Amino acid sequence: MSLATKTVAESTAVPEDDQRRSWAAVFALARFEARDLLRYIPVLVTLVLYVGYTAWTLFHQQDGMDAFPALQDADRATQPGPLLLGIALFVCVNRCTLRSRKRGTDRQFDVLVMEPWRRTVAHVLSVVPFAAVTALVVLGEFTRQALRAGAVGHGSPAELAVGPLYVLLCGAFGVLLARLVPSTFAAPVGVIGLFVLSVFVSAGTSDAEWTRWLPPIVGEDGGKTVLPSNLIGRPAAWHALYLTGLILLLALAAVLASGGRTLSLKVGAAGALALTLGGAVGQSGGVSPELTAAREQASVTPQRDQSCVRRWGSPRSSEAETGGGSTYCAFPEWTGRAGDWAGVVDRVQSLAGGTAARQPLLVRQRVEARYGLGGDSAIDPLTTPYQVTVGTRWGGNRVPEFAVGVAYVLVAGDESKGGELCDGRVVTAMWLALGGDPHPMADLANVRLDDSVTGSAYVLAPTSGLSMTAGQTDVVRELLHRPRGEVTASVKRHWAELTASGVSTARVARVLGTEVPKGAKDCAEE
Repeated sequence: MSLATKTVAESTAVPEDDQRRSWAAVFALARFEARDLLRYIPVLVTLVLYVGYTAWTLFHQQDGMDAFPALQDADRATQPGPLLLGIALFVCVNRCTLRSRKRGTDRQFDVLVMEPWRRTVAHVLSVVPFAAVTALVVLGEFTRQALRAGAVGHGSPAELAVGPLYVLLCGAFGVLLARLVPSTFAAPVGVIGLFVLSVFVSAGTSDAEWTRWLPPIVGEDGGKTVLPSNLIGRPAAWHALYLTGLILLLALAAVLASGGRTLSLKVGAAGALALTLGGAVGQSGGVSPELTAAREQASVTPQRDQSCVRRWGSPRSSEAETGGGSTYCAFPEWTGRAGDWAGVVDRVQSLAGGTAARQPLLVRQRVEARYGLGGDSAIDPLTTPYQVTVGTRWGGNRVPEFAVGVAYVLVAGDESKGGELCDGRVVTAMWLALGGDPHPMADLANVRLDDSVTGSAYVLAPTSGLSMTAGQTDVVRELLHRPRGEVTASVKRHWAELTASGVSTARVARVLGTEVPKGAKDCAEE
């Protein structure tokens, strides 16, 4: 080799190892790839939709049951939001990783200061900003729920971490797939394959706890039961550990597939595998005997877990007027809601007559926890006189439904008898429940199973409800349109007759001065 040729070769030689291994170049490339991902329409659109829709829900006025969130459920509600963003990142990161191969620029990249495996690291890191945005959105969404005046319970940091971890997992999997199957068609096929696999796993092995927790986001099938935080029973911390290990395993596998063969990478991959297996084993333990016993106790003997307070619903009430006030027993996280319950009880009793107007009630919060979050079993009515059930959900339709429960206990004496009401006392109970409501006709529709205000229908309550005939509906509807003071005075004056067992709907209508429904028949008349 001539001196000139040697000089040129030395001048174009690769820099020293410390320059070649510069992590600053890796981070610079990761920033470039992150900005480049925003140029892809799927990523940009799903990101804008995710952030925009979440922001709209944060500042949009929420009412009904949404105004009274349980934070142990609100943390899980943040998980479905990033689903589309993660899928878009999976496909687009895969395409970005294959860009140099598709355009034939691998040879030019070979003269850069980074080895191929370091470029793979940069592609994995390019997803981190999107995970950070997801974390901020999740934090904002949960914080807004926690700041609501009606919020109760406690959230789980591990449940909140699922959304950002899901985004990182999609990105790492997209990079790994590009290194293993260098084809742009692999990512769309992979999305379809994963969807089919998830459906197959959930349908065929839904009873197996270890397979149920393998997907990154695990929802709860069945009802909308709200349980106390200590009865949730989800292995959220183990699942977060499992996802963290899986992210590291996929990322390091992609790096190893790109030629990274350093000892630290191999040790890191082994550690990530151990972390993933440890999390998978931990999350597959199922419901512990201690949790099963705690759920049984909360369902059968809730008084062992509850604290009680005596309250008056109205500041004007006195002990002489109400017989000492009613007692409200709740699980620890719901003790602050006793004032809301007392307000409903006070409103219903203010319309009643006789001893019912000052009858002390015991309002007990009850929940069916034995079947977990997926259960939605009905709660059996109480048989003890003047005890009323209230659930763990509040707001919206739950308020008039609770009023119905209070009303038929005042009329029938206990919850077990309330479900048997089918005579004219149904009219009295429905008037008590709705007569003092600001929007009685709207709530009449809300408490009926078919959302109607005419004809026969089943009326919902925390335990057993009522069955209204068409004639009873007509009488109640007419009463709700008349002046409240006039009807209240008539109800109080004829209370004993209106609550007598077997009183007919026609007789109730005559006593209250409404039109007697034609062809109306009660169970006592049939």
